[in-house]
Formats: sequence, structure tokens, C-alpha cells
Amino acid sequence: MVEMRASDILRSVFELNGFANIQTRGLEPLDELRRKGEITKEVYVVRRLHADASDADELGLHFDLTVPFARYVVDNAGRLNFPFRRYQIQPAWRGERPQEGRYREFWQADIDIVGESVLDFHHDAEVALVMLEACARLSAELGIAPVRMRINNRKLIQGFYAGLGVSDPLAAIQAVDKLDKIGEQGVSALLTEQGIASGEVAQILRFAAIQTSTPGFADMVRALGVGTEDLDQGIAEVDQLFQAVHEQFPDNVVVDCKIARGLDYYTGSVFELELRGNESLGTICAGGRYDSLATDGRKTYPGVGISFGITRVFAPLISKGLLVASRSVPSVVLVAVDSEDTRAQANAVAALLRSRGISCEVSPNSQKYGKQIRFADRRGIPYVWFGGVDGQIKDIRSGDQADAGADQWTPPADDMAPKILRADQ
Repeated sequence: MVEMRASDILRSVFELNGFANIQTRGLEPLDELRRKGEITKEVYVVRRLHADASDADELGLHFDLTVPFARYVVDNAGRLNFPFRRYQIQPAWRGERPQEGRYREFWQADIDIVGESVLDFHHDAEVALVMLEACARLSAELGIAPVRMRINNRKLIQGFYAGLGVSDPLAAIQAVDKLDKIGEQGVSALLTEQGIASGEVAQILRFAAIQTSTPGFADMVRALGVGTEDLDQGIAEVDQLFQAVHEQFPDNVVVDCKIARGLDYYTGSVFELELRGNESLGTICAGGRYDSLATDGRKTYPGVGISFGITRVFAPLISKGLLVASRSVPSVVLVAVDSEDTRAQANAVAALLRSRGISCEVSPNSQKYGKQIRFADRRGIPYVWFGGVDGQIKDIRSGDQADAGADQWTPPADDMAPKILRADQ
């Protein structure tokens, strides 16, 4: 119920900002999944139990929603109006070792904006701002911690590495992307294995250490003595993105030069979000710009998007009891049954309540009222209805009971639907 409420909040914010919902298939051709970065070990391969030699197509479960979305754009380009704005809230699967915040099956909420041949840069800031708005709503309504968005740009990174003479910038990016997991010593070893000299490794680590919440990051980068055209363009784009986000969320954005995103389809802006005070959960939301992921060979559809890890954020909070639902079922009322001969009367009461938007259920048996009340209590249902359309309603929490008509009675607003509560509320 907590994750459903979070999904409802995300959906509301996305639709408020003009994003339309789509759903894509869970299975994708394995070759399509394999070519999207360092993810081979993460993909679950799928085959029929009694597959034979005629089953030539290899399929895998999608590990994110961006790759299947790119395929969707190419397949439906003739029917889409660009820039196309979509959101998806669906499960994905990864070959993870299950642990807190990382799961084999998990739910994500993605937004993306895709253009036809070109996509203006201001959309990079737009998706970042929409996701920060959604996180602010989640914080206000569900009590999750405020977020911190870390931003960077692949042009800035690749331009810096090229200026150092690194022969394989993508491999270096994927190594530095592990900095938080294996530390400087581990990353240094990976870079050295790639044939990068110790002096350049030291420069890469100095660059990755640059982190600031002010526009002064450009001077910090230039102080390292590297200059290339890509680096200059990356600095300009980071500055533009930072200014746009900082204007609306001044306390929630940081330029962080170690942020790279390991997937090779990112070509420009990259984002990562973490929960402040809950950094141990790691990245809970991430994304970036991809200019060539969606292409049919003749035309390219550049895009930018960001994904929120619903399960990653809420499963640990739920398991620790930090977020709980006020009741486990949507029912506000249990309609009691006097005897099986009068069940039709109870059904009529329930139908009338439901027609007025009041969630209810009819007692599964006609046992003594005390047992029916205990049944409602175990399910967390706050009210029990006795009698016909003109009957009595009992608040089983307080014990208060009063005459009521099913065509008029309405529960207090706070009881109409389950609420998500912090454990300290």
C-alpha cells in the first residue's frame, strides 16, 4: 500500500507536467539488451521450459525502462508527436545479489522527453525539475527525507579524459563510476590496468573529487590544466543545468564530477539523487541525456530522462517499520450480516455506500456480532454497519454507535482512505 501511494503521487506529478503514460513489454531481444553498456551480468535470460533448436531468438527481462522505451519510440515514430513526453511505472529485473536497496525485481518510475533528430537542451533541466518536484511531494506527503541531486555531464568527463590522452574514455568512466563502491584505491587499480599512467590517474581522481553547490566548479576544473572543445561544451551545459535547477531548488543540487553513470548510452547531462541522511541507500534516482540510443539507422531520436527507484526507496523504509499504513485494507465499513437469509439486505447497503464512493465489504459470515466486529478489527476496518439501509453505524475504535442512513452517512475525511504514516506519528 505504501508503494502504491508513492506511485500515485509520482503519477500525479508526471501528468501535471504533461507526461503521458505508456507500458512496454518485459521481454526484449537479448542482443538489444547486451549492447547498452556494462550490464551483461545483470540480464536475466528467458527461455521456454521445453525449448528446442527451433527457438532461435534469445530473450531477456529488461533491466531498466529506458532501453525498451527507445525501441518503442523507433517502432511508433510515425504515430508520435515530438517532442514526445512519457512516463512509465513498471517492474524491472536485474541479476543482483539481494540486499537492502538492491533487489532482483523492483519497481521504477521513469519520465523521458524524446525529440526527432534534435532535442533542445532546456529539456534536460525540465526532467530534473519535474523529478525534484515529485520528490518534494513524496517528502511532504509520505515523510521521506529530502533529496540531493548530483549533476555532471559526459562531455565534460570525456573531454577531460581526452585532454589527458586516455585512449578509452568509456572504460575509464565505468571505472570511476565505481568510486563510491570500491574507493580511490580500487578505482586507481582499475585505471592502471587500462594502461593509464600514474600521473593521469592522479589527475582523474582530482577531477572526480570536485564537488560544489556553487557555479565555481568551472574554475576548479580549469585549474587542473586540461582544455578541450568537449570539456568546454560540457562546462557550459553543466553551468546551464545547474543554474536552472538551483533557481527552483537551491538546497537540493550539487555539481559532482565523479557522477558518470556506467551505461554507455549517456552522451550529455547525467543525474543521481540520494536521500539526505540516508546516503547508505545509495542512488535512489538517476538518469541523463542519450542522443543516439533510439535510432532506426536513418533517423535518430535524442532523449533525456530520469528514473525513480520506488522499491529501492520504500522497501527498506517499510521493512524497518519507518513507514506504515493506517490500515491494511481500503474498506471503511464492514456491513454486518444478521443471518444468511438477510445477506441480500447487507449487499444492498454495501452497494449504496459504494455508489457514494465509500469503500466497504460485506461480512463473510453471519456469526454473532461480536465475532464480526473482531473480524473488522483484525482487518483494520474502522466501522461496522448493522441493519438495513436505515440502520446503525458503529465506530469500533471508540465504541460510539448511532443511527444512520446508507444514502446519507459519510465517514470523516481522515477515514475515507488508508493513510501512510511515519512510525513516530
